[in-house]
Amino acid sequence: MDRELHGRLDELQRDPYPHYERARLADGLTHVAELDAWLVARDADVREVLRRPAEFSSANALLPDVLPAPAALAVLGGGFGGRPVVVTADGALHQQLRAPIVRGLSPARVAAALPYAAERAAALVDGFVKDGHVELMSAYAGKLPGDVIGRVVGLDPADVPAVVHGGHRAEELLFRPLEEDEQVAAAEDVVAMQHILDRYARERHAEPREDLCTELVASLVGEGESEGAGELTLEHRHELVAHLQNLLIAGHLTTTALIGTTVLHLLRHPRQWELLCAEPERIPAAVEEAARYDGALQGFRRVTTGPVTLAGTELPAGATLFVAFGGANRDAARHPRPDEFDITRTAERHLAFGLGAHGCPGSQLAREQLRLTLEELTRRLPGLRLADDRPVTMRPTMIHRSPEALHLTW
Repeated sequence: MDRELHGRLDELQRDPYPHYERARLADGLTHVAELDAWLVARDADVREVLRRPAEFSSANALLPDVLPAPAALAVLGGGFGGRPVVVTADGALHQQLRAPIVRGLSPARVAAALPYAAERAAALVDGFVKDGHVELMSAYAGKLPGDVIGRVVGLDPADVPAVVHGGHRAEELLFRPLEEDEQVAAAEDVVAMQHILDRYARERHAEPREDLCTELVASLVGEGESEGAGELTLEHRHELVAHLQNLLIAGHLTTTALIGTTVLHLLRHPRQWELLCAEPERIPAAVEEAARYDGALQGFRRVTTGPVTLAGTELPAGATLFVAFGGANRDAARHPRPDEFDITRTAERHLAFGLGAHGCPGSQLAREQLRLTLEELTRRLPGLRLADDRPVTMRPTMIHRSPEALHLTW
């Protein structure tokens, strides 16, 4: 992608909502050059695509915006992964890959992780509560989700920072235009993360535990039902690292982003922040409204498996769509006054966590972390406000939308 087009893509990603509105008002679908895709932004159309996975494949869901330079690709060749993951799989393979994740993120597992999540949330706030100011993304939002998903997966807390850093670097490498030496450095960080995850796969195969990593190993390697089952092969290790990397990145980057955007919009609407402080029982509703109003995951790509008609537009096989959850969530046909942030609204079911076969299996864990965050901040820092001298800029991404930095004072 050339620099000019990438600049236009950055602009779209920092504020996609005007593009969504134009697409909703247009007849049929709109092709957007910056996304190199047909933009699906109406609630009914997004739901139709998500309900027809056989015709709208997820194979291109994580298609990168940037192809790394050969030197960076050579570094990545020394790592693990590169195999199908749940987000990009269809049909029976998708069900097979998704099943252990759904079990590992069951309501019981999430409930078991909540005391630790509450403890970490309180400890992180302890670290800045007396300072009178904080940059929330680095001091809190970028830390809590990694700690929590690391706990669920079964990581030693000492390994979590390197894994979180590797996840950020993987996003940069595939979605930001970096100079070649910086691409190589990012690739080295990604490979370092992959070697950590490979170590966990091998350790859990040798000594199973009650954690999600063990669940993934057992589901993939099997337990004696066929010849060779139970043996951890090199191919298994590649597959397990791919799953773990995808799961961990989804588990921390998206929740980090959602914490940031939620606090941002509450503080941009001081009366709603004051209402939440006075009536903390409204926190679950505030979580849903924040996810609807400005979701971290704005959408995913899909590709047509054959000729198909959507919203009156005839699409050939192989057509790329950008299925905009964020666009659907601002559709007045489902959400009255869609561009207003209102935690008191009567909630309609939004699409911030997807729908159907590819609905986010970690949505409850994300919601609980956001709830704990708002409980901590409203109780301990009711005077919280945005720093006047530090304007907020949104990160240029459609899959982890959040403030680049969020400077707060009280």
